[in-house]
Amino acid sequence: MALRGILGSLARIQCKIGQTCIIQRNISPNVISLNNSVLLAATKGFHTSLACKNEHIISIQDEEDFNKRVLENSTPVVVDFFATWCGPCKLLGPRLESLVAGKNGKVILAKIDIDEMTDLAVNHGVEAVPTVIGMKNGKVIEKFVGLKDDAALQSFIDKLIS
Repeated sequence: MALRGILGSLARIQCKIGQTCIIQRNISPNVISLNNSVLLAATKGFHTSLACKNEHIISIQDEEDFNKRVLENSTPVVVDFFATWCGPCKLLGPRLESLVAGKNGKVILAKIDIDEMTDLAVNHGVEAVPTVIGMKNGKVIEKFVGLKDDAALQSFIDKLIS
């Protein structure tokens, strides 16, 4: 994906599938529209790693949203506590998104920005980012802090699904 140009609050990006995307920053800094579908940016502002909207990759908005979409979910959930300023988070996020997207709904990725959801991060023992928690039926199954290689991430997700 190559940034084609910035015009005020809009930018055009040439997408892999050959369609033109328009970043509508006045709507939300994390949302990009692609005709009638949506792409989500991994962090605020412009970011080169974009993931096509996937119903299995969600952004948590508040504690009530977390309770409903994570704790009450019967599908296993990988919870990614990240910060937009965190370099390792920017590396880990797209890798988690890719692995979860490849599981075709067997697992959900819930992304939580610790700067926007500080209380939720503190309540779940987040002391450093990235922190990733694997949850099943509202219970913590496994947790790690920092970067992991792809094999370790795959193992983490597979353990959560089994």
